[in-house]
Amino acid sequence: MSALIEARGLVKRFGDFTAVDGIDVSVTGAGECFGFLGPNGAGKSSTMRMIGCVSPPSGGHLRILGMDPLRDGPAIRARLGVCPQLDNLDTELTVRENLTTYARFFGIPRRVARERADELLDFVQLTERANSKVEPLSGGMKRRLTIARALVNEPELVLLDEPTTGLDPQARHLVWERLFRLKQQGVTLVLTTHYMDEAEQLCDRLVVMDGGRIAAEGSPRELIERYSTREVVELRFAAESQEPFASKLAGIGSRTEVLPDRVLLYVADGDEAVAEVGRRALQPASVLVRRSSLEDVFLHLTGRTLVD
Repeated sequence: MSALIEARGLVKRFGDFTAVDGIDVSVTGAGECFGFLGPNGAGKSSTMRMIGCVSPPSGGHLRILGMDPLRDGPAIRARLGVCPQLDNLDTELTVRENLTTYARFFGIPRRVARERADELLDFVQLTERANSKVEPLSGGMKRRLTIARALVNEPELVLLDEPTTGLDPQARHLVWERLFRLKQQGVTLVLTTHYMDEAEQLCDRLVVMDGGRIAAEGSPRELIERYSTREVVELRFAAESQEPFASKLAGIGSRTEVLPDRVLLYVADGDEAVAEVGRRALQPASVLVRRSSLEDVFLHLTGRTLVD
């Protein structure tokens, strides 16, 4: 199967600054969701802009839908759907008009555009607001309309840049449900996100980017198994500093991490680890045993310190 996205040694520079530093990415499967994770400044958005054919690569090899973005940009964009990080809807138009007007950019006949708009509004559950202006819509409604607009041209590949940022939990879950249905219909999704639970819910494969490079690649479960442990024990001690307890917990699990308010033990068996803490006569004020998550992997690979 020919790759929908094929990048080898992909580079993006802005003057002396290298935003993307020689990454390799391959997305081949119809109905796959591929994710880019990383802290701010990791190179995710720069990569997405190159894939979306709005920013030329500075080096390396890139093919989208088997074509060259530099030579075939318009042909590629005609087959892409793009949901940008910030909604850029036309607030002077109605909900339906935002879709039918956008459809004209792809040369879609008016009758077909109207039919497709109605289908998409039903898909994102906005049929009752079809004739409403955009401005009074909630943030979740605007986001769903932006996703619907990205589907007007029936794209093979949809790029979603942080699709649920700023949404409340109910709106986020509704967007997740719509995106999962797209996957079931065979649409390939490529997304960036800061929500680790979103990546675990949606992504079949993902890469963790840091400093313009790929730090890790695999499915969420593979990354957790490779870079973390099956469970994590969170211990909170009634003391001003948690640091003195680190040495007393040495040897419990494969890794210990001391935070200002708690100590994390990365272990295979949380209950056994808690029992060992008791055998060492330690008495934490609270104990939480949880399964390891993609967030643990992300913070392990990229660190907990903000980088501006």
